[in-house]
Amino acid sequence: MGADVHRPGEKHVEDLAEARLSVTGQRELWDAQTEGVLTFLQDGLPTAVVMSYLVDAEGRFWFATVEGRRQVRGVDADGRVAVVVSNTGTDLPGRRMVALRGDATVHRDREIVMAAVRRLAPRLAPDDPDAFVRLLDSPNRVVIEVVPTRITSSHDSRRLAGDGRGGPAPE
Repeated sequence: MGADVHRPGEKHVEDLAEARLSVTGQRELWDAQTEGVLTFLQDGLPTAVVMSYLVDAEGRFWFATVEGRRQVRGVDADGRVAVVVSNTGTDLPGRRMVALRGDATVHRDREIVMAAVRRLAPRLAPDDPDAFVRLLDSPNRVVIEVVPTRITSSHDSRRLAGDGRGGPAPE
C-alpha cells in the first residue's frame, strides 16, 4: 500500500518543514518589515523588546537605542540574543516569520552610531529622514549590532495548501 501523500496543510499542519521561508523570502520580509522582537537575557532570565531595525548587505541587524536601557544592559552582560520578525502589518501576502539566534554587540563609537542612524532614517522616516537623524542624534545614543549565527525557525504560509489554516486558497 502506498502512503497517503498530501500537500502540507491539506489534512494537518504537524510537519511544517516544507513551509520554511526561503532565503529570498527572508530578505523580502526583512526589507518590508521595520520592527522585530529582540530577545536577550536580563539578570539571567529571557526578556524581549520590540524595536525598529535595519538589515545591512551582510545580513547584520542594527537597532538604535539609548545607553542604560535594559536591552543595552542585557547585551553588555551577555551578547547571545534572538531576533524574531513577522510580516504582520506589512503588505506581504500570507503569514511569514523568521526567528534567529545571533551574537550582539553594543556600539558606542559616535561614527558607528551615527552611520547606523543615517542608514535607518530613510527606512523609518521616509518623508523626512533628516528630522529622524536630528531626533536620534543624542549624546546617549548607542546601536546594537546582531550578527546572525543560526535561523532557528521560519514559516511561509504561502507554501501550504489553501490558506494555511485549513480553508480554501485566497482568491
